[in-house]
Amino acid sequence: MAAASQVVDPLIGYVVEPSVHVMSWNIRRRVRHLIPKAVDRWDRRAPALRELLQAERPTLLGVQEALPDQARFVGDSLGDGYRQVGHGRAADGRGEGCPIYYDAERLQLRDWEQLALSNRPTRPGSTSWGNILPRILVSATFEDRATSRQFMVLNTHLDHLSARSRLRSAQAIRDVVSTAVLPAVVMGDMNAGAGSVPLRKLLGSGLLAETWAKAQSHDSEEWGTYSNYQTPRSGIDRLDWILASPAFRVDRAAINQQRNADAWASDHLPVQAVLILSGNPPHR
Repeated sequence: MAAASQVVDPLIGYVVEPSVHVMSWNIRRRVRHLIPKAVDRWDRRAPALRELLQAERPTLLGVQEALPDQARFVGDSLGDGYRQVGHGRAADGRGEGCPIYYDAERLQLRDWEQLALSNRPTRPGSTSWGNILPRILVSATFEDRATSRQFMVLNTHLDHLSARSRLRSAQAIRDVVSTAVLPAVVMGDMNAGAGSVPLRKLLGSGLLAETWAKAQSHDSEEWGTYSNYQTPRSGIDRLDWILASPAFRVDRAAINQQRNADAWASDHLPVQAVLILSGNPPHR
């Protein structure tokens, strides 16, 4: 698919060290077996998604609901300087994924893994806790080439039907963060609003902070992130979040309501934050 000319302006855009621009976005899976309404057609939405990504140029991007061809399209849209980890949630590695993309010129990948959010986390495609569809957690450890600081990034998409699955998944994510030796950034479509039980589980005891609430400035209104191809509204619950360890200072935050002249890129709006990892780099 040919690249479209950029018609949106960045809310945040490219940042320089030591800042890290983080974006989380449910890009809405492509549907082929149904006849989608016009606003939901991937061939119509894809150019708008490309334009926004090329305008924002995040250091880190966590995507949800990405089928393999969509994941490739996101990578192509970001450009040659970016790399990706994560694959589909099915037992064979296909299906929807929650890949993490990163600016490889800025960040060096140290390690990564993909776990099932289930009682058998190392068994791909496994389900538990009332979710019919597999749910996954992709985690990666990076070293910032500019500062030599290391941190962990986690990306997920919690179940949309089972409250029990959302709670148990939040506990599993919390366990990963609490046992890690590095500061963490958690992003994803939690299918849960502010004050919900899963969010309280993740934010409890100050393990993580919600980046919008901690941001020193905001580059947008606090839109509801599930806009369903409609004009975004503020003052309603949002489903998409970026959480960060207290070691991160949150300079800016935004919920990106922009669309190009032809289409909304997704039924969700991307969430963005600019983070700076405080403290001194480790001794070499």
